[in-house]
Amino acid sequence: MSELSNITNASNRSYERLASGRRVNRAADGAAELAISEGMTAQTNGLNVGADNISNARNLLNISDGALGSIHDSLQRIRELAVEASNGTLTSSDRESIQWEIDQLKDEISSVAKNTNYNTKNLLDGSETELSIETGSGKKNVSLTDASLEALGIKDFNVTGKFNLKDIDDAIKKVSYARSKAGAQYNALEHAYNYNRNASENLTAANSRLVDLDYGKEVTEKNKQNILQQYALFAQKQRMEQDRNKLNILN
Repeated sequence: MSELSNITNASNRSYERLASGRRVNRAADGAAELAISEGMTAQTNGLNVGADNISNARNLLNISDGALGSIHDSLQRIRELAVEASNGTLTSSDRESIQWEIDQLKDEISSVAKNTNYNTKNLLDGSETELSIETGSGKKNVSLTDASLEALGIKDFNVTGKFNLKDIDDAIKKVSYARSKAGAQYNALEHAYNYNRNASENLTAANSRLVDLDYGKEVTEKNKQNILQQYALFAQKQRMEQDRNKLNILN
C-alpha cells in the first residue's frame, strides 16, 4: 500500500509539473533552486518596473523639450523685433506696435511655462527643480528648468524705452542650455533603459534554465509512473485475491 501511495504521489507531482511548466514549484522540489529563482524573479520585476519609470521620465523630458523649443522660438522672434526696434528711423508709434507683438510673445512664453506638465507635475514654472527616478538598479535625477518670464529675466522687457538686447540673448542662452542638458539626461536614461531590458532578459533566461520543465523528459517520467502505478495496482489486486483464497481455505 505504501509503494502504491509513493507512486501515486510521484505521479501527482509529475502532473503538477506538466501543468505549471515548471520543474520547481515548491521548496520540496528544490529548496536552493526555489530560493535562487525567487531572488531572480524579484530582481527581474524590479528592473522591469524601473524600465517603466525610465520610460515615463523620457516622456517627461520630451514634453519639456517640446515646450522649451516653443519658448526658444518666441525668444528668437522677440530678439528680431528688438533689433528692429533699435532702428533709429522708427517712430514711437512704430515701437509701440512692436512692443504689442512682444507682449503677445511674452504672454505665450508665460502660458507655456505655467501649463506644461506631466502627470500633474508642472515642469517649467519653477515649482519643481529636480525629480528622482528609481531605475531598479539605482537612482537618476532629472533636472527641470524654470522658464518663467521672471527666471528668464524678460518680464519687464520693453522696447518703447531703454532696453538691452543682452537680456534676450541671456534668456535664449538659458533655454538653449536647458535643452542641451535635457538631451544629455535623455541619453543617460536611454542607456539605463537598455541596460534594464538586457539585464531583465538575461535574468529571465537564467531563471528559466533553473526552474523550467524539460517537457520531453517529464513526459517520459510520467509514462514510467503510469506503468509503475498500473503494476502496483495489479500487484495489490493479486495480493488481495491471495488473501481471500487463504481465508476460504481456513473456513
